Amino acid sequence: MKKLLICSALLLTACSSTGVVPIDDGIYMIAQRSAQVGFGPPDAVKAEVYKEANEFCAKSNKKVETVNLEMTDSGFAKPGNVSLEFRCK
Repeated sequence: MKKLLICSALLLTACSSTGVVPIDDGIYMIAQRSAQVGFGPPDAVKAEVYKEANEFCAKSNKKVETVNLEMTDSGFAKPGNVSLEFRCK
């Protein structure tokens, strides 16, 4: 049971988001690590990051404008990452 709780906590931590972080004048960032096992792009995490950004901008009746998107594919013992810089327009 203890091992199950530890594994669950690690998985939740592994795919948690930084949340919306202001980084420059009107530019925000969200970064998230993928809990995906195996090789490939973290497409599900990309969708989650954009969903979070859209929810943030919608509070001001605005839409997301991508400034920069960086994705790192997962690999052998290496989780994928997504980092989105955006502004609300």
